[in-house]
Amino acid sequence: MALTSEATTLWFGDLTSGSGTTSLDSSDAGEFPVTWQARSEGEVGRTNPEELLGAAHSACYSMAFSSALAKAGHPPESLQVTAAVTFQPGEGITGVHLLVSAKVPGLDEAGFQAIAEDAKQNCPVSKALTGTTITLEASLA
Repeated sequence: MALTSEATTLWFGDLTSGSGTTSLDSSDAGEFPVTWQARSEGEVGRTNPEELLGAAHSACYSMAFSSALAKAGHPPESLQVTAAVTFQPGEGITGVHLLVSAKVPGLDEAGFQAIAEDAKQNCPVSKALTGTTITLEASLA
């Protein structure tokens, strides 16, 4: 059965001086303030589409990687995944860098890297971002 998740943004004003809030509707997990300044320059206390995309990608990759490791007979003790999404005003999203640190007993470096790369290729969010360069830096802790 397919699951559809929803988020809503309510925006007031023009791009550069306006502001809004993005709500996670399906989970009711929170509401986040958004502004152009937060998107183009960074602003403490406000998020942006790229940070939210990074949250989605890091969560998705964690799930895909843990599943692939378990299927290979090496369930992880822990995974830490950071997705750094780069936005260039006037150009758009220019890339995503996945930084992974994992505790995986009994798995050699070559096997670890192969599974990490496969998870990057097959994570549903990675697939949705096929027009964007996605890089991966994965290490065993």
